[in-house]
Amino acid sequence: MTVTGVLSTSFTILNNCDYTVWPGILSNAGVSPLQTTGFVLQKGESKTLTAPTSWGGRFWGRTHCSQDSTGKFSCVTGDCGSGKVECAGSGATPPATLAEITLDGHGGLDFYDVSLVDGYNIPMLFAPQGGTGQNCTNTGCMADLNGACPSELKVTSAEYGGGVACKSACEAFQQPQYCCSGAYGNPDTCKPSSYSQIFKNACPRAYSYAYDDKSSTFTCSSVNSYTITFCPSPNTR
Repeated sequence: MTVTGVLSTSFTILNNCDYTVWPGILSNAGVSPLQTTGFVLQKGESKTLTAPTSWGGRFWGRTHCSQDSTGKFSCVTGDCGSGKVECAGSGATPPATLAEITLDGHGGLDFYDVSLVDGYNIPMLFAPQGGTGQNCTNTGCMADLNGACPSELKVTSAEYGGGVACKSACEAFQQPQYCCSGAYGNPDTCKPSSYSQIFKNACPRAYSYAYDDKSSTFTCSSVNSYTITFCPSPNTR
């Protein structure tokens, strides 16, 4: 009997921003959580986590986080609502840039993407280290969409100066044509909007709306490790 694929996969999360980032992690339903669900990365720091076979979940960065006088922890963007640094099974409050992956999926392949469907808060690069496959390559969103965000989607913070995140049109307007819901709940009726196109033009490999699969889902086999970089330098391909 031959066993293909890898028994465990590591994820190295690197903070290349010139500010502190608090990564959050949510495992898919029915999958064992990783050894942590949230932690802090100072500028230049990294942390490596090991995921078991067939793990799936999402990673994101929380920004502008603090603790109040009662010890409750919260973040201006990407907050998971747990009141603690660990997200403990809670996902990101939109808008947040998401890195999503399913290990050892259909055909033994890893399926991964960076999604702006829930909006954007931080630049991110998701990169397999090694691995094979026609569609096995880096993905992410390197651009600063907070600066380019239309005013009706922009999340601002007086305390932190200007735009801190950029909502999706679905989140901003709650309308079926932007959310791909109701009569727009299939790829034939739900098309890119002028808003999703802003995300797509800035970050061609990232998901910009729900049915953006063809140019935004990547697959690899035999990858031992992935790197997730917040604020990748512009010359990182």
